[in-house]
Amino acid sequence: MFLAWNEIKKNKLRFALITGVLMLVAYLVFFLSGLATGLQSLNRESVDKWDATAIFLTEDSDQSLYQSSMDTEDIGALNAKETAVLGQISAIAGNGNTKQNVSIFGIRPDEFLMPEVTEGKPFKQQNEVIASDTLKDAGFVIGDELSISSSEEKLVITGFTDNARFNASPVLYGAIETYQRIKYGDAAEQNKDQINALVVKDPNIESLKAPKGYEWVEIETFISNLPGYTEQNLTLTFMIYFLFVISSVIVAIFLYVLTVQKISMFGVMKAQGISNLYLSRSVVAQTFLLAFIGTFIGFCLTTLSGSFLPAAVPVSFDLGLMLVYGLVLIAVAVAGAVFSVWTIVRIDPLKAIGG
Repeated sequence: MFLAWNEIKKNKLRFALITGVLMLVAYLVFFLSGLATGLQSLNRESVDKWDATAIFLTEDSDQSLYQSSMDTEDIGALNAKETAVLGQISAIAGNGNTKQNVSIFGIRPDEFLMPEVTEGKPFKQQNEVIASDTLKDAGFVIGDELSISSSEEKLVITGFTDNARFNASPVLYGAIETYQRIKYGDAAEQNKDQINALVVKDPNIESLKAPKGYEWVEIETFISNLPGYTEQNLTLTFMIYFLFVISSVIVAIFLYVLTVQKISMFGVMKAQGISNLYLSRSVVAQTFLLAFIGTFIGFCLTTLSGSFLPAAVPVSFDLGLMLVYGLVLIAVAVAGAVFSVWTIVRIDPLKAIGG
């Protein structure tokens, strides 16, 4: 460590460049991890808010809430511990000045899907809704009358709730009758028993038998099948993994070049009796110091950048995950020093000093 640190202090510019590259790679990794976490929340936060075990869908829906349609009479005899009906439809809501893609949830106010109101009051009658608080940033306020695409119904915002986005769209929570009026229009009365799904809280979900034509889907599986959710996460995850590989290659190239430039010096040191182990440990320690400093600076810059990002950017930093990625970055950087260690071991002192 003594030799490693003294060489860093003597060649500040050279090692500052290596640290700067590692810092930029770390910054990109941390920012991508925050983007991946933010996009996950954008798709699933309203589902996580259910704190449910599973969701009951029709088999021919391919585990999609949008495609599922069922009659409450068909599921009334289920012996689940706690259940809640759910109707869902996507639409465009406008308050006269702004339009926004929304997901409308039809629920019963006495069941567990009823959200906690953070501002305003709960809905009490048909066509009243509780809105996601992200709509406030778009200019929606309590008391707004909303026009809904493909429907003549008008909705009134009575309150706001937090953590209420589904598949990247803000959620409007209303009575199940409100959902049916929007979806079926004048035929709502004939379809008053129609819903999309039944959400279940029951630790013994495996013991519940679904009627023919229906199936239980665990919540995590249901989330994974949301349109684009898995593909989006895999894309960002692979980008992060590739950055790990790139980081390792960059460090390996830099250190190899530096080692080649110092072959004669290493030859003299080996001729004086300094062991391969000592020199190898010095290179590894040097790499660890550079990687640690670069990763730490990248972490600080990422955290600082997050505080200046607008709310429209879906970034959410998971400090635990960032710590894991930081350790991996340091580990792959140290692994990249293996080529330099191998070069040092193979140095012949006589040839290195021109003997």
